[in-house]
Amino acid sequence: MAKRELTAEQRNALEKIFERARAAEKIIENYDQERVDRMCRCVAWAAGNPRDFDRLCKMGVEESGAGDWSGRFGKRHKILGVLRDALRQKSVGVIEVLPEKGLVRYGKPAGVISSLIPMTNPELTPIVTAIYALKARDVVVFSPHPKTKKTTFEVVEKMRQGLRSIGEPEDFLQCISEVNMAVVEELMTMGDLIMATGGPAMTRAAHSSGKPAYCSGAGNATMIFDETTDIEVAARNTRTSKTSDFGSGCSADGNLIIYGGIYDTMVAQLQKEGGYLATDEQREMLKKAMWDEEGHRIVDTVAVSPQKLCRAAGFEIPEDRKFVMVVGDGIGKEYKFSGEKLTTLLALFRYEGDFENALNMMDEIYKVGGRGHSCGIYSHNEEHIHALALRAPVTRIMVRQPQSKANAGSANNGMPMTSSMGCGTWGGNQVSENIALKHYMNSTWVAKPILTDAPSEEVLFGEFYDPTNKREV
Repeated sequence: MAKRELTAEQRNALEKIFERARAAEKIIENYDQERVDRMCRCVAWAAGNPRDFDRLCKMGVEESGAGDWSGRFGKRHKILGVLRDALRQKSVGVIEVLPEKGLVRYGKPAGVISSLIPMTNPELTPIVTAIYALKARDVVVFSPHPKTKKTTFEVVEKMRQGLRSIGEPEDFLQCISEVNMAVVEELMTMGDLIMATGGPAMTRAAHSSGKPAYCSGAGNATMIFDETTDIEVAARNTRTSKTSDFGSGCSADGNLIIYGGIYDTMVAQLQKEGGYLATDEQREMLKKAMWDEEGHRIVDTVAVSPQKLCRAAGFEIPEDRKFVMVVGDGIGKEYKFSGEKLTTLLALFRYEGDFENALNMMDEIYKVGGRGHSCGIYSHNEEHIHALALRAPVTRIMVRQPQSKANAGSANNGMPMTSSMGCGTWGGNQVSENIALKHYMNSTWVAKPILTDAPSEEVLFGEFYDPTNKREV
């Protein structure tokens, strides 16, 4: 695909931004640990304090028309978690010592980061990126999503104000004001590292830019409920995961694979938690409202309330319903509900017999979409958990947890806190883990002599070693 051309005005604006960014880079690279930690705390509070973050969440929802104000604010725990993780690590000077190997690692900045911000997290992702970037002594140029550019610009401005208030250069963090594909493509080529959170098109563009890029992959989060499932806990967690920010996140539960012996009880409990079970006829109406004739997802039904979703489909549901359930009509590309939904709707699939049948259904679902992202299981059977971990083509599996609250790290698991999740080669990404501080840094390794570590050829080659096989001189 041919590169889009910038206007002279657009090119001039970008060059000025990067001129300031490169000047700022020369300043921050000499900061000590205490100074960068102070900046991390400052910007996190400047934009992430409860009052301002609440206002910014409301602004983001109103600007995009997608998501839930209350649910969006609930993501604030990620700011706290990211700050926790960042402050507990070293990023300046010696950051790791391995005496048995004679190795010492030094942390170095990555440089200027081109950060692409998604429509679904215009207020959260810039704060997370800023914390990790400043911790690593990087400079950031943010590129907002066109539908939420005012929100992201305001978030970045709040953080710039915070830096000014403590006498630090505000140009450590900048945000472009004009957003189109030509500008974004050029932005990615001008930085040293790309952090891109968004859809497949953004991922392809980032990896085609010629610069190193960390990207996230598409989700299709699937949960397995076996015979050991705690039904009340599982139903409550499912509701929490599905309703957070109206299901806008790629980690929101999308498919439930439920053991037949608990299926009816599980569905009844999900209804107690606020689920609405659609009829087969209503399922077909929802399908037409969510996908067009060419199979493209219709934006107006992304991240909306269950009432608005069903209204778009042509029927009403009670105001107290929190999410919609449809019985899966099949698994495969032709069965839309087995793919990613990105709204307050989930699909129910029933498996009978042994656990292998659940794994087979899981395999088929990830052939439809979501490979690399995440899966989960409500089970107290360690063999089932182990079997899923061996089989699932995903980079993270949550056990007895709501995925949308756990995949990106939580206070109740050890996953690194983030707002961007690498999905490995399955998802077209280069890392199979949560994108966190170490991905924002370069490292210098210093190697000192150690005792010789050279096993004999007999030990190394084992049964294949032949002592009579000598080099002929």
